[in-house]
Amino acid sequence: MPKINTRIRTVMVGLLGSLLFAGAQATPQDDWPNYGRDPGGARYSPLTQITPANVTSLKVAWKYDLKPAGAARDAASQTTPLVIDGVLYLANPYGKIQALDGVTGKEIWSYTLPDNLRPNTRGLAYWPGDGKDDPRLIFATPNGKLMAVNAKTGKAAESFGDKGAVNLRTPEIMRGFADRPYAMSSAPLIYKNLVMTGGALGEIPKGPSGAVRAWDVRTGKLVWTFDAVPKKGEPGYDTWAPGSTENRAGVNVWGLMNVDAERGIAYLPFGAPASDRYGGDRHGTNLFSGSLVAVNAATGKYLWHFQLVHHDIWDHDLDTPPLLMTVRKNGRSIPAVATMTKSAYLFILDRVTGKPIYDVKEVPVPASTVTGEQAWPTQPMPVKPPPLARQHFTAATDIATVTPEHKAFCEKLIKDKKLHDSIAYSPLTMDSRIARFPGSGGGPEWGGGSFDAKLGYYIVNTHDMGSIEMVEKKKEGHWGSADGPDSFFIDEDKKLMCQTPPWGTLYAINVNNGDIAWSKTFGVTDSLPEAVRNTGRPSIGGPISTASGLTFIAATDDSRFRAYESATGKEVWTYKMELSAHATPMTYRGKDGKQYVAIVATGGSFIRSPTGPGSLMVFALP
Repeated sequence: MPKINTRIRTVMVGLLGSLLFAGAQATPQDDWPNYGRDPGGARYSPLTQITPANVTSLKVAWKYDLKPAGAARDAASQTTPLVIDGVLYLANPYGKIQALDGVTGKEIWSYTLPDNLRPNTRGLAYWPGDGKDDPRLIFATPNGKLMAVNAKTGKAAESFGDKGAVNLRTPEIMRGFADRPYAMSSAPLIYKNLVMTGGALGEIPKGPSGAVRAWDVRTGKLVWTFDAVPKKGEPGYDTWAPGSTENRAGVNVWGLMNVDAERGIAYLPFGAPASDRYGGDRHGTNLFSGSLVAVNAATGKYLWHFQLVHHDIWDHDLDTPPLLMTVRKNGRSIPAVATMTKSAYLFILDRVTGKPIYDVKEVPVPASTVTGEQAWPTQPMPVKPPPLARQHFTAATDIATVTPEHKAFCEKLIKDKKLHDSIAYSPLTMDSRIARFPGSGGGPEWGGGSFDAKLGYYIVNTHDMGSIEMVEKKKEGHWGSADGPDSFFIDEDKKLMCQTPPWGTLYAINVNNGDIAWSKTFGVTDSLPEAVRNTGRPSIGGPISTASGLTFIAATDDSRFRAYESATGKEVWTYKMELSAHATPMTYRGKDGKQYVAIVATGGSFIRSPTGPGSLMVFALP
């Protein structure tokens, strides 16, 4: 009898909850209006309906197939949808921007991009309107157009630029290199009535500018420009050898930017100069490459910078979004920004001053033997936390032994390629190859981390994909990677790394003391015997966290979508998908009162997981 009463009471409570939620209207806290949810990019939702206790009941609520009938080939995407007032906005890789009902997935409207174009691969920006103009969705295209669509009607916002499009390939940016690539791969950044854009460039030393620009989101008119490579008389110009700044390419923001909306400070994460493996033609520390730069978001005026990599010859871009948080240290609440490069060192800075909150030391690193090269003698390394990915490889101790066949292959690879050992910031050479860690893809990737404000945990995934590299002089006259970089693993499909596992890890860093709170091997290798599958896997895409104490992440090439207990790192839910999701999820509350979690799964990305038609997967409790 008590057992029956308990079940009846549970059902009644559930029904009452459903009735109450059904009458609720979505509020801003229920939404996901930016790539990182809030302007500072914390990717932290206040929703609490899905918890560590009930997440095992999470099921597919609805699924939206991305590929339309008749499409010639599959298209990969790394996009994160947005949700505003119960409407889900999707950048479909098959050339559409779509509005879907957040509860049912039913299409509300669809905008087809002109000329068979597709939207940039990492998502949209949303501008809420100003009372005169309707809300807008802002995105870019591979041919260098910045476009605006009316979020209510799904039609081009014709007052923006030329009938809804602004040409990013302006003469000031292209600098006479009209044949070179210039586009955007990531979502733009919105601040008040401005939309800020970076750019994706090629790796040839001379070419288009990597300047960051801001445009009026209503008219498309240019408001300000921040030069990535300083001009004569500007701060940082003297960090380049005389003449080496002229038409210098690279030093661009190809990833995601964020903004302190209250203080009006935008944070720009700049990548490496071109060419990205050789700096003999650009002696010096080379600002603002490898730097986080803070500017006045309204004017673009320089405020401060912190360089994470001096004279970059490893392609250690600032690839992760700068994430804004509050650090509680010694009784003080410090407004902070967390930033990383591909080197996997996490720097936590005061976001007002740019000063490190935890000590950073200039550590001596090896010199270069490449003709004309002058590697910078030291590199900044934080005392806390430790690096979040492998920094070295020693064949005698670090070779993988997962299976006898695996070990034998890797021993032969090292012998045949005549690989020599490496340490942090080992320079490439002209006459021999190294197994470099982190490899060309980096430790962390563009997805970056999330921040659990209750715990004070910065949660981020990294992987250890080594690269076999050396440099050579190209026929065009510049230096670059020789034949590669090659991969340091067995089999392009299976990717069995030649160093000891883990090959992928999920970390939680307590930002209030700089220590690793927990770390978990992240991902499984299905092709290995069951007893040794827990190796960790390569991952592209990042996590989100919720106020209920959950962290959701897909990212790995093993096609899993997972939930972890944020406080402990315990894996509490796993869903096997048809394709890997190399994107960042998001969560929202629908008009029916339910909390939903959504992820785009298409496969693809540079880790080459199989690509398929792809779908938007949306989950909820029964």
